[in-house]
Amino acid sequence: DLANGDTIAWGTEIVDRNSNFASSTFTAPVTGQYLLSVVLRLRNGDAAANYMIARMETSNRHYDFIASGDRWDANPNYWSANFSTIADMDASDTVTVEWYQSGGSNQIDVETDSRFSGHLLG
Repeated sequence: DLANGDTIAWGTEIVDRNSNFASSTFTAPVTGQYLLSVVLRLRNGDAAANYMIARMETSNRHYDFIASGDRWDANPNYWSANFSTIADMDASDTVTVEWYQSGGSNQIDVETDSRFSGHLLG
């Protein structure tokens, strides 16, 4: 179950050409613009939550996906939070994905087919 402020732990890496991803943290190898993308498949949402935030936290700023728990009449078994951004990153800047929730119970889980990707655009 995710608690407020938890960093999301990712499973198996599919592609990591330059070993820029470790311990749930992506590190920019060079300065540039990066396309960062998150696909979260979530289980056991809480309709009693005031809000839930999936956040990409970079060295320079953060990017949020926010949802209100009152969008549901009952706790959903499954739902998704999908978002992407183009982030300005310097060499050695990092990005993690974090979870924040206000109200309700810490009962939500991240499914193993969730994904994060970081791609240098230039």
